[in-house]
Amino acid sequence: MSYSRSPRNARKSGGGRPSRFEEPEDTIALLESVGPVVLPPEMDSFDELDLSPVMRRAIAKAGFTKPSPIQASLIPYALEGADVIGQARTGTGKTAAFSIPILEQLDSLEECRDPQAIIVVPTRELADQVAGEAARLARGVPTEIAILSGGKNMNRQLRQLENGVQLVVGTPGRIHDHLQRGTLRLHKTWCVVLDEADRMLDIGFRPQIERIMRKCPRNRQTLLLSATLPPVVRRLAESYMTEPTVIDCCRNEMAVDTIEQRYFTVANDRKVELLEQLLERENPEQAIIFCRTKRGTDRLHRQLSRTYHGACGCIHGDLQQRERDRVLQSLRDRKLKLLIATDVVGRGIDITTISHIVNFDVPQDCDDYVHRVGRTGRMGRDGVAYTFVVPGEGEVLTSIEQRINKELVRDSLEGFDPVPAPVAAVKSEEEEAPAEARRSLNPMTRKKKRRR
Repeated sequence: MSYSRSPRNARKSGGGRPSRFEEPEDTIALLESVGPVVLPPEMDSFDELDLSPVMRRAIAKAGFTKPSPIQASLIPYALEGADVIGQARTGTGKTAAFSIPILEQLDSLEECRDPQAIIVVPTRELADQVAGEAARLARGVPTEIAILSGGKNMNRQLRQLENGVQLVVGTPGRIHDHLQRGTLRLHKTWCVVLDEADRMLDIGFRPQIERIMRKCPRNRQTLLLSATLPPVVRRLAESYMTEPTVIDCCRNEMAVDTIEQRYFTVANDRKVELLEQLLERENPEQAIIFCRTKRGTDRLHRQLSRTYHGACGCIHGDLQQRERDRVLQSLRDRKLKLLIATDVVGRGIDITTISHIVNFDVPQDCDDYVHRVGRTGRMGRDGVAYTFVVPGEGEVLTSIEQRINKELVRDSLEGFDPVPAPVAAVKSEEEEAPAEARRSLNPMTRKKKRRR
């Protein structure tokens, strides 16, 4: 397989990237304004990738049979040491796409006791999931992985860092805490991964992310994974990445093809009644019901627990991490049928048995809708998503449909007459703020061959 991308050590200075990002009218032009765009190649087997025998055995044991588009695209560039922006929807194997090339190139703990790679994620749940996936793929070679996230025992993290780690997976806030304490040294870190970058920036982690990037060597490799590329993500890429290649696995399909997407129009005071009848009709294998607020999540959980008793769980940001972990494990063990949650689990839940998503409250951001819906239909499985729309939320519904380039199908239940949902004109986007000055980075060169 041939790739048009030249190795990093062959880059020329003063490339042709614009000094600031424009806002092109179409998505393809928007992506090309960030860097050269690559579409996923067809690949039938992991044998077509330049991977070590021990990694191929770990991949087979993990149950992977064929590379997903993002894996087939990203792994070769990452192994070359290139900076990459991967745009792919949730449930497409992004974690393995960046974990495999990192694990293939880690030096042993005896050679380097400081973190060689760092993976930054938006939530504690996603940190646990990514670290678990990396540990599965590291099978066969001793690999020290540290999880640095809030809600976890700080003393344990300190001991782990002191004893030496090769790979760090964590949330921006806790990683930043360790940097301030001086307990995390990133001077030997050669790869930084920003997973779910749009979500991290959306919830206000930009200052912490920028400090993390500044603490890493300037000649590092940077991999940025994001389901969407809003202006703030593109500005971050321009400031901290060197001529990134953009891998587009979302062209013409922002929503998962295998997910059936429907909506109900309903009065606000009848939403609970509608939900109960919908669950009775659908009888889902497992379902996640998204609410907008923590208080609303608790209230709905109490109401549904009367019917579902121990088969109904609840997660939001005010719960202790131990309780959140317990509920998620119960969901994975299929002890729970329903999970009532805020957007804290809009990303980071990778459970293939989630058959239904219900947006009890319409998300205010259409990108949040994409990620909520992505909790079902994982890795090509079928799924269905329902959204409850109350009068006055027609504009949000229209924005969602424009975002995914698909109309949601109106559904109905006996006794629930459709309620008009007025559709307002979509507001034009505000003019993009000037981009920050581009930070030039030196090409990264690896001194050694892969250790496997």
